[in-house]
Amino acid sequence: MDFVILSGLSGAGKTTAQHALEDMGYFTIDNLPPCLWSALIENSKTIKLKKIAIIIDIRAQLFLSDFDNALINLKSLGIKPKILFLNAIDTVLIQRYNLTRRTHPIGQSSLTHDLASERGLLEPIRSKADLIIDSSRTSASELKEIIWNRLSEKPKFNLHLRSFGFKRGVPIDVDIVLDVRSMPNPYYDPKLRSKAGTQADVQAYIFTPNSLEFYTKLREFVRELILAAQDSGRANYNLAIGCTGGQHRSVAVVEKLAIDLADSFKPKIIHRDLQKSLAEHQKSA
Repeated sequence: MDFVILSGLSGAGKTTAQHALEDMGYFTIDNLPPCLWSALIENSKTIKLKKIAIIIDIRAQLFLSDFDNALINLKSLGIKPKILFLNAIDTVLIQRYNLTRRTHPIGQSSLTHDLASERGLLEPIRSKADLIIDSSRTSASELKEIIWNRLSEKPKFNLHLRSFGFKRGVPIDVDIVLDVRSMPNPYYDPKLRSKAGTQADVQAYIFTPNSLEFYTKLREFVRELILAAQDSGRANYNLAIGCTGGQHRSVAVVEKLAIDLADSFKPKIIHRDLQKSLAEHQKSA
């Protein structure tokens, strides 16, 4: 089992780091008291959890004294955790607090005093860390990259290609929507009207020499978008291609994109409106 303990100062980027771990497939738990870690391990065996990450910080102040014993118990169970600790200089942490207007978890005195107290209370964890990351000058994407590289594993990049029909509404849960209604429409050919964009004769009708030129430009634009998203640290990217009904042109373009992009990605195809459109044609026939 891969077991990661993530700790650090408030405002140093633990939420970003947690998301990075989740993108890598870790089951994350925020501030589970150390005295319960062994029980978590035992219960995880029955459901075959392979990756667990515990976030422990000053919010669990009352339980921090159990940290050393928890490490001993983990060792007795054959678990060797990786401990990551996020740090940052006070001026940066204060600036971040001023932006979020949040109250420090200690909240006993000035923010400077509370940060000093926090550093002292978390020192037993920091001193045992396998990796200490100073996030003072690190962006969210850079922090994720550091964690992925340290754990020698980048998350799988998920690319979803979705066809849809504008007449049924534009999807709102995607990153970008592209319109291919300018391409030849098989709807106006009676022999093709009831067929799907997955079929060869429909695709031949759509991809004429002129429309292939348009498609080639669209494909390269899409490739650049996806690469930029991947390079920025994104784990998922959703692209929607729309035509009028979601039966012919958008389906054909998505199918062709999936083939053409397979050299770099493993796209997942979703034809949102295809079955609805085919069913309508069957009823009207």
